[in-house]
Amino acid sequence: SDLEVAYLDATVMAGRFRAGTLSPVDTHDAIQRVIEAREPYLNALSERSPERSRRDAGESERRWRRGEPLSDLDGVPVTLKENIARVGVPVSYGNAGVTPYVPERPATVTCRVEAAGLVVVGSTVMPDWGMLSSGLSSRHGITRSPLDLAWTTGGSSSGAGAAAAGGYGPLHVGTDIGGSIRLPGTWLGLCALKPSAGRIALDVPYLGRVAGPMTRTARDAAALMKVLAGFDRRDYTALPAAEVAWDDLAWEPRGARIALHLDAGCGRPAEPETIAAIERCARLFEAAGAEVVPLDPFLDQELLDALDLFWRVRSWVDYRALGQEARRRVLPYIANWCTAGSDTSGAAVLRSYQSIMEIQRRTVLATEEFDLVLSPVAPVAAFPAEWPMPFEGDEATMHHIGFTAAYNMSGQPAVSVNCGSTGDGRPIGVQVSGRRLDDLGVLRAAAWYEAHRPAAAEPAWPGDQVVPGGWTTL
Repeated sequence: SDLEVAYLDATVMAGRFRAGTLSPVDTHDAIQRVIEAREPYLNALSERSPERSRRDAGESERRWRRGEPLSDLDGVPVTLKENIARVGVPVSYGNAGVTPYVPERPATVTCRVEAAGLVVVGSTVMPDWGMLSSGLSSRHGITRSPLDLAWTTGGSSSGAGAAAAGGYGPLHVGTDIGGSIRLPGTWLGLCALKPSAGRIALDVPYLGRVAGPMTRTARDAAALMKVLAGFDRRDYTALPAAEVAWDDLAWEPRGARIALHLDAGCGRPAEPETIAAIERCARLFEAAGAEVVPLDPFLDQELLDALDLFWRVRSWVDYRALGQEARRRVLPYIANWCTAGSDTSGAAVLRSYQSIMEIQRRTVLATEEFDLVLSPVAPVAAFPAEWPMPFEGDEATMHHIGFTAAYNMSGQPAVSVNCGSTGDGRPIGVQVSGRRLDDLGVLRAAAWYEAHRPAAAEPAWPGDQVVPGGWTTL
């Protein structure tokens, strides 16, 4: 069926292309039918050109027939977040106040995907300037969870998360500056990796910003990293080229030293159901021979507030540059949030920057003796799709990123993997972080956990039945 094809793992899909038992064109068409049925409800895509992507799938099919694929994943469908430039595809950063620009050259990520023969089925939506942890956008409207349309997808890689969980193919690329890959990961049950800083070259590098895979399995995330990782001189922060055995995910916990981090020291405390799920995950690693050690909080509220202020001022600069009419089109929540940074002094901005460096220092110092750190991704499970953030009140804007943002600032890799659910079925993700540059190590741990987690910790993807408030049978 179309859904069976749409929910195939990328590595399985490509294996069938190689064997000739499935074609890239038939796969593309099946996924397009899923998109046609679900997109009116999910609102995951900012751009989609089925004729072009079908043409690309046809070219891939001919390469497979000749035995000349461009990569192991040639023909596998992929989506790219709206802020990843594609030639001729307008970029608005999810903001109705911004005049979209049309890129004349592709981003490095786009170049890598195209060079590997992946079929880009569309660009995915994001909230205004990527500064919300939800699917709320002044330009695109509300993006909803495929698991339950009443729930948020998380953000800012909201459309990428909805596409991954909704069956728009197996591979999706998001970006992350404080949790924007992993937050949709935890609230949608995905395997979502924030790589080490510089591992995937960017066109517009920025403090803490990365691009990374959003998939349904660790193996697919590793397969996509094989395509995306690498040096590009356009990114002055890019890591040198390195040989990484992305195909080798074999690993056992025995002898590993793992920290269990349940209190971020800032933001809202994690809910009891979230804590319980992370503790069950830790016990599984411990039963397999790992040494699990409690890790005390290493951040504080003052540091988190300083990061929030730094981002407010950054967005205020962008907001101030808009005309008066354009400002009125910006999401009011974002307008109010960034305006609070309008009268910030230069000295206060510098202090905020120094606080970010302190976050970096503390994170590295607290975690350097451990092979891995297990923690919640977020303190709460998915909230209503109409909410911009999980907590009300301006002072609580960033109170959900205490566990995630630390690793953006330190440059360490961190992946979200589903480890349970709340009593009402909302997914809970465990964050598995590691030492900087050990992206393969966190993916190996994620793959091991996926292979050994109990059935209750498995994510449940939407089937062909009616989803509450959603689509009819496909």
